[in-house]
Amino acid sequence: MTTFDDRERSYEKKFALDQELKFKAEARRNKMVGEWAAGKLGLTGAAQEDYVKAVRKADLAEKGDEDVFRKIRKDFDDKGIAVPDAELRRVLHDMLGKAVAQIEGEAKK
Repeated sequence: MTTFDDRERSYEKKFALDQELKFKAEARRNKMVGEWAAGKLGLTGAAQEDYVKAVRKADLAEKGDEDVFRKIRKDFDDKGIAVPDAELRRVLHDMLGKAVAQIEGEAKK
């Protein structure tokens, strides 16, 4: 076994861990954003849980955040909720940061 092989395996392992963190963080972010949006829409209880599931499911439509953004944007527009696009994008960004911090904090325990 050469140093090059060890390094290659190390990079592959790091890539896999990074992808796992990204997946977990985006899933957690979608849950938090879904809860935030449900609050704006006035949903509680089972309706809130169903909405969060719908937001998480919307993320499977395509790569990136646009599918989640479009779903929430449409739902806000349909209900006449005035939330600017910039605020919605900021919430998506901020919640991703919180999700990453939570996951990293859990990993240190």
